Amino acid sequence: MSQTISQEIKEQILSRIKNDGIPAAQVAREHGISDKTVYGWLAKTAEHQPGILEINRLKRENEGLKQLIGLLTIELHKTKKGRLV
Repeated sequence: MSQTISQEIKEQILSRIKNDGIPAAQVAREHGISDKTVYGWLAKTAEHQPGILEINRLKRENEGLKQLIGLLTIELHKTKKGRLV
């Protein structure tokens, strides 16, 4: 028996998965549809995969942020030590 799901319901289901973090299998069960159907919808709405240039840019940005966090942590530690003495 084939069941037609309205676009509005599809959007609500996908929103619960993407925004609320509810597992796709759980949402599928709650709505009485197959996991495969929900995963198919997710695949159709998935954003494009980042290219190698984007991945490398994000890696560089991530490294820079890690260095900044390290420097701030050192400064914070120095400040705390200065107050304790």
